[in-house]
Amino acid sequence: MIIFWALFFVLFPVLVIYLCQRFPVLNKLGAVVICYAVGIIIGNIGILPKNIYGTQDMLMTLVIPIAIPLIFFSVDIKRWSRLAGKSLLSFTFEVISVVIIVCAGYFMFRSLIGGETWKVSGMLIGVYTGGTPNLAAIGTALQVDPTVYVAAHTADVAVGAIWLLIVLTVLQRILLKFLLPFQPLGDQSQSQDTANFDSYAGIFQRKVILPLLGAFGIAVGIFAVGAGLTFVVPKEFAMVVAILTVSTLGILFSLIPAVRRIPMTFQLGQYFILIFCLVVSSLADIQQLLNTAPAMIGLVAFVYFVSVALHVALSAIARIDADTVIITSVAGLYSPPFVPMVAAALKNKEVIVSGVITGIIGWVIGTYLGVAVAYTLHMF
Repeated sequence: MIIFWALFFVLFPVLVIYLCQRFPVLNKLGAVVICYAVGIIIGNIGILPKNIYGTQDMLMTLVIPIAIPLIFFSVDIKRWSRLAGKSLLSFTFEVISVVIIVCAGYFMFRSLIGGETWKVSGMLIGVYTGGTPNLAAIGTALQVDPTVYVAAHTADVAVGAIWLLIVLTVLQRILLKFLLPFQPLGDQSQSQDTANFDSYAGIFQRKVILPLLGAFGIAVGIFAVGAGLTFVVPKEFAMVVAILTVSTLGILFSLIPAVRRIPMTFQLGQYFILIFCLVVSSLADIQQLLNTAPAMIGLVAFVYFVSVALHVALSAIARIDADTVIITSVAGLYSPPFVPMVAAALKNKEVIVSGVITGIIGWVIGTYLGVAVAYTLHMF
């Protein structure tokens, strides 16, 4: 039975990816949400063997240190230097706003959420500067209780869905009352760079799968280095050192053009993230989850709405236009895959490149920033 469930955890995300590509309604729901929902169900209806925890723990330990370098392999750091100044400034304001408001939320909600609030704060900084990969990396690094992790991500999905609806419908009209309108640059030579982070089409073609297997081999080697370092540092910092090591090595390997040009490394990394989501949610106690959820939703809603308000206020002082503020906010709060969709709602293709690049910057800095702030808050 253990072998069956190990195979289920590894292969079910493949089925989810296929179904999301095949059926638009499931794609809108999202592979991450589906994996979370299925994990919670199988973990709480009594069908998992009593001795399955060792397998679950092993999978969670393995998949994130492999996923992170794969995701970073696609990063083109040299492109950052070509990013428009106001886009980078707006994203800087977004990151500053998230850090300030998460820290405020920590002191407001820690009595309601409990002893792991400092870890949750680190995860929220990670997810709101770069998305789910950072959330999973920080959760793994800080060894967050699975139920707390799922509660935080569930609250993020619920509040995030509401805010995204506002972004896609009325936010532009509201912000134009406070911010300048977007001024077209005239040069749209890069405006079609809309990297499709969600498509797995063609992944099994020979010209894709062979280089991708090479990238996987490099990621495994990086994982081995990170794992090796855990034996030479104090135990309480072992996982943090491992995650920061694989993140740094993933970025360094992205500087090698041959590695950076390997197609679909992000998608392969995201597949491992889905395994993590399925496994960690299968460990969540649904009763404890329901008890934790109201306070977690309150914290997440506070961070969402107040950090956006602060971001807008800082951008108004710096005279940054509304579309740039919206797209860099989306890049941080939701991650690059959401950028083209929001740009379409804004009827402005010119902001796609700045949104995607700032979101990738968020992927790179989010894990470091989240871990640093979490340990800082833990001292108070």
